[in-house]
Amino acid sequence: MRFFRGGWFLAAIALSTTISSLATGKEAEWVTYEGKEGAGKGKQIVLVSGDEEYRSEEALPQLAKILATRHGFTCTVLFAIGKDGTIDPNRRDNIPGLEALDSADLLIIATRFRDLPDEQMKHVVDYIDSGKPIIGLRTATHGFDIKGGRTYSKYSWNSTQKGWEGGFGRQVLGETWISHHGQHGKQSTRGLVAKGEASHPILKGIKDGDIWGPTDVYGVRLPLPGDSRPLILGQVLTGMESTDPAVDGKQNDPMMPVAWVKTFTGAKGKAARIFTTTMGAGQDLENAGVRRLLVNASYWAVGLEDKITPDADVALVGEYHPRPFRFGGFQTGIRPTDLTSK
Repeated sequence: MRFFRGGWFLAAIALSTTISSLATGKEAEWVTYEGKEGAGKGKQIVLVSGDEEYRSEEALPQLAKILATRHGFTCTVLFAIGKDGTIDPNRRDNIPGLEALDSADLLIIATRFRDLPDEQMKHVVDYIDSGKPIIGLRTATHGFDIKGGRTYSKYSWNSTQKGWEGGFGRQVLGETWISHHGQHGKQSTRGLVAKGEASHPILKGIKDGDIWGPTDVYGVRLPLPGDSRPLILGQVLTGMESTDPAVDGKQNDPMMPVAWVKTFTGAKGKAARIFTTTMGAGQDLENAGVRRLLVNASYWAVGLEDKITPDADVALVGEYHPRPFRFGGFQTGIRPTDLTSK
C-alpha cells in the first residue's frame, strides 16, 4: 500500500482490502475496505470525498480504514475523478460510484461546491429522502453548488427555494456556508463539551480539550435550526498549536458549535439521524479526539450507540501524513487503486 506524502506515496503496512467495480472490466474509480471483526460487522458505509482545500481525499480513506479494520464496518470511499482516471478534487462535476448509496446504511460526506450531473445526484437525493443517517464533515455544509433551474438546484448551498433555503447544508445538516469565524490558517480550534451534553453517547471518552484541529472555527447562525443539538463548541485559539491560549473577546463569546446532532425528515417521511461537524479536514484526523468523535458518531448514526465504549480503538491504520489544507495542495497522479494493498 502507498500513502500520501511529499509528492509520492510511502510504503506502509499491508491492509486487506478489496476493490469493487460496478462496471465489469473497468478499473475501479473508488475503493472498498471490507469490514473486519467488530460491532459494525454487516453495516455498509459510503464515504463521499470531493473538496479542493481540506484533503477529504486523504481523510476519508483513513477514516474508512479505522472503521473497517477496528470496528467491522465495510466502507466504500468515493472520489472526484478527472478525465485521466486519477483523483482530482478540482473536478467538481464527477464522483463515480454514487450508486453504492442505494444499499448503504450510512453516508459520510465531505464535499465542497459540487455540481454533479443529474444521474449522479439522483443517488444522493434518493439517499437523503430514504430516512437513513448522514454524517457531514467540514465543507459538507456547502457541499453542492447547482445552478438555478436544474433538477436538484434546491440542494445548492445558496438555495432560496421556499422550504429549502440554504440547501442541503441548512436543511439537512443544520447550516450552510456562513463565514470563517476563526482566522483561517492562523487560529486553530479546541473542542469543549457543550453544557449538559457530557452524557451523550457520541461524547463517550471525550472531555474538554481532547478535540483539537488546525482548521478554524466556522461561523453559524445561532440558534441552529429545528431540533439541532450542539455537542461540541469550538474555542478559537490564538495560534496553530493545541496548547495555545484561547482568544479573548467576542470570538469566544458566544462560542460557535462545531459539532451537533439533529434529525431530517425526507420525502419518505422517516426521520434520519444527522451528525454534523465543521471539523474533519485531513490534518484534523491526526487528533485522536477528532477520530473518536467521528467513530462514535458513526456508531450512533446507525443505531449502535449501546456499543460505544470510552476506550474504543481509534488509532490510525498504517502511516498517515496528510498534506496541509490549501487550494491546489492535492497529490496528483493518484488512482483509487493506489489506495489498496495488492
